[in-house]
Amino acid sequence: MITNFSASYAGHVVDDDLGFDGVAANDRRYPNEALAGVFDWALDIAQHLDRLGYDEFWMAEHHFQPEGYECIPNLLMLSLYLATKTERLKFGCGFNITPMWHPLRLAEDFAMADILTNGRVIFGVGRGYHSREVETFGSPMIDADANRELFEEQVEVILKAFTQESFSHQGKHFQIPARVPYRGYQLEKLSLVPRPTHQPVEVWQPLVSGSPRGIDFMAKMGIKPLIANNPEPVLGERIKMFQEASLAHGKELQLGEDVALGYRFFIADTQEKAMELAQPYFEEAMKFAAPLGLMRLTPEQIESVAQPGLRRGVALPTLQEAVDGGTWLCGPSEMLVEHL
Repeated sequence: MITNFSASYAGHVVDDDLGFDGVAANDRRYPNEALAGVFDWALDIAQHLDRLGYDEFWMAEHHFQPEGYECIPNLLMLSLYLATKTERLKFGCGFNITPMWHPLRLAEDFAMADILTNGRVIFGVGRGYHSREVETFGSPMIDADANRELFEEQVEVILKAFTQESFSHQGKHFQIPARVPYRGYQLEKLSLVPRPTHQPVEVWQPLVSGSPRGIDFMAKMGIKPLIANNPEPVLGERIKMFQEASLAHGKELQLGEDVALGYRFFIADTQEKAMELAQPYFEEAMKFAAPLGLMRLTPEQIESVAQPGLRRGVALPTLQEAVDGGTWLCGPSEMLVEHL
C-alpha cells in the first residue's frame, strides 16, 4: 500500500538545450548566477508541493558540477531554509554522500536540523558515484571495496551517536573519542550534543546494485531502501530480497513495507504526446548517467553517448523500452495513477 507521495529534485539548472542534439554533457558550462539559481527552483518546487499536499521533497547532495546537473552541496542547510518557507512538507536527504563527511559532523548537523525543523528533515546516506567529488574530498570512490568499508563504518558511528547517550568506537578509520586527557580525566566516551529529538531516526539509502551483501547491511542497520529506475521484474526481486533480509535480522515486514519506489514520469493528454515531450529528457539522462557507469551499456554505447560524433549507427536504449519496462511513466495522469 502506498502511504505517502514525494517528489525529487537533484538541483539541475533548467535549460531547454537538451538531448542528443544539445551540448555534450562534458562541454556544458553555466555562469555562477545560473548555478546559484537552483536554490530558487528548489524553493518554488517546495512551496508548490506543500500547497498540493505532497508529503516529502527529496534532494541530492553533490559537488563541483559546472555542467549544471546536480548543484546542491549541502542538503541540511537547504532543508532548514525551505522549512522556514513551507508549512508542513518534509525534506528528504537523498542522499548525504557520507564518505565526504566526518560521521560526527554529519550526525551533529542532522541533529540540529531535526530539532530546528521539529522533525521535518529525513536522514539519508549514500556512498556516492562521482569520483571527482568523493576522491577530491580525500575519500575512496574508484576503489569500490574501500569506499564500502569506509561507508559502513561511518554509518555505524552515526547510529551510535544518534542512539546512545555516550559511546565509543574503535574501528579502522575512526577512533572515537580521541584518547587524550581532558579537564583532569582520561577521555573514554563521547556524547553527541544535542542528539536528534525525534527517535528513532529514520534512515534511507539508495538500493543500487542489489547485491545480497549490501541489502543485508541495510536490513541489519535498520536502513530503509529507495529503489529507483528499476524494470518491474528486478524491482519485485529486490523488494523481496529486502523483506527476507529484514526477517533474518528479526524484523517482519509486509512486502513493500519500509521501501520507497522512484519513477521518472511525464504527464500529457496522451501517452504519445508525453513520450514526445519526454524524449529529450530521456536522452539527456543517458548523456549524464551512462559515462558514470549508472547504465548497463557497452563501452561503444557509452562512448557514443559522451561524444556526439560517434553516435551514428550505434544502437542505444530507447524511451519506448523504458516505458515498456516501467522505469519511465508517460501518459495522462489517470494512466500513471492506475500503474502505481
